Amino acid sequence: MKIVPYRKNNEIRPMSSMLSLFDDFFNRVFEEDETDDNFRAMAMDIIEHDKDYTIKANLPGFKKDNVKISFHDNQIMIEAERDEKHEEEKGTIYRCERYSGSYRRNLMLPENVDPNGISAKMEDGVLTLTVPKKEPTPKKEIVIK
Repeated sequence: MKIVPYRKNNEIRPMSSMLSLFDDFFNRVFEEDETDDNFRAMAMDIIEHDKDYTIKANLPGFKKDNVKISFHDNQIMIEAERDEKHEEEKGTIYRCERYSGSYRRNLMLPENVDPNGISAKMEDGVLTLTVPKKEPTPKKEIVIK
């Protein structure tokens, strides 16, 4: 669930500004979460299969060299950084929605994953991680003497 900050605005808008009201609403709803570190979270799907988990993260425009994946204490950290600089700017920018900066996502994984078998591939702006599950260990019965 995404929490959208409430912006108190008691003024009544004339009908001509209804488009800006809808524009403001949709911009707030679809903004990505931003943390204090100036990092943003990437959109992600997590699918469980019989033998593994598949994690798909949207990273449009990122190159695989700019993506870092780490695993520690049953957590996967995915970080991506893109820095676009435009030296010459011609014209007036009315709206700039393309983000240049860092994305980060930290996922806590269940105890039944095998960290040694994690694989990753990047194709068409989608990072796909395959996280295999461990075989369940059978219960050990203790014989009472």
